[in-house]
Amino acid sequence: MNDVQAKDFGKVAVLMGGWAAEREVSLVSGQAVLEGLLARDIDAHALDMNRNVVQQLTDGGFDRVFNVVHGRGGEDGEIQGALELLGLPYTGSDVLGSALAMDKYRTKLVWQALDLPTPGFALIEDQEQLVDIAEMGFPLMIKAALEGSSIGIARAENLQQLQKAWDECSVYDSHVIAEQWVEGDEYTVSILGDRALPIIRLETPHVFYDYKAKYQDNDTQYHVPCGLSRERESALKHMCLEAFRAVGASGWGRVDLMIDAQGRAWLIEVNTVPGMTSHSLVPMAAKSASIDFDELVWQVLAQTLEVENG
Repeated sequence: MNDVQAKDFGKVAVLMGGWAAEREVSLVSGQAVLEGLLARDIDAHALDMNRNVVQQLTDGGFDRVFNVVHGRGGEDGEIQGALELLGLPYTGSDVLGSALAMDKYRTKLVWQALDLPTPGFALIEDQEQLVDIAEMGFPLMIKAALEGSSIGIARAENLQQLQKAWDECSVYDSHVIAEQWVEGDEYTVSILGDRALPIIRLETPHVFYDYKAKYQDNDTQYHVPCGLSRERESALKHMCLEAFRAVGASGWGRVDLMIDAQGRAWLIEVNTVPGMTSHSLVPMAAKSASIDFDELVWQVLAQTLEVENG
């Protein structure tokens, strides 16, 4: 694909926005991607996705789609299915990979079945389960199974906090998971094609890397190189690629993990449409691998040509 030229992409829709809780973040990501593609002379156009997205795409005469819609509608297989029906090549994971990776509960079931390390977990479907969930032991991480960007996520240290976390989280999602708390360092592995980019270690004064730490604060520290030995980093990259592929994810994305005080690694979740904002981790990892932002979005979009050409 080294001889690809900007004209080979045709007219590109940069799909952003949508109707999920992450809409505002998606708009910022989408604008950054749009500017990166335009800087490489690609005929790219912003498209704020609404419920008439099929009509939007058809009327626009687009040849392919760079999908930067985070969360429901954009990251869960829904838009991917529509694009398949329209015959439009698109960036990122296919219908199955998107839908499975978006569901944190089922992602962890797959990892568990494959003996990939992930913290203990349980699905909370109604309030009556909370007393039983408390028997998992505190602290617990409570999170919406079908949201991203740490939307609706909270730490619970007792039954009262568990009740509060459930009340707040269930507003976003009727499927909520409780996950055993891992005390340790947070890491993320960005995936680009068949390659895992340099690992980033996250350091935040918050209890964990929450929405504010991701998108609003300037006191979050990002360590790359991450401080692990070359052998350890290589092994973790391999594990994360395996975890990514296990749920059918492909193209590009991110795998988040923790390393506890005993040095054990624990897989947390997969992101198939990661953020592309100024605070985002994939561009940061790419930069550390000598891939600037414009080249990054070019490489992601070029994957649609590979799929199109079989």
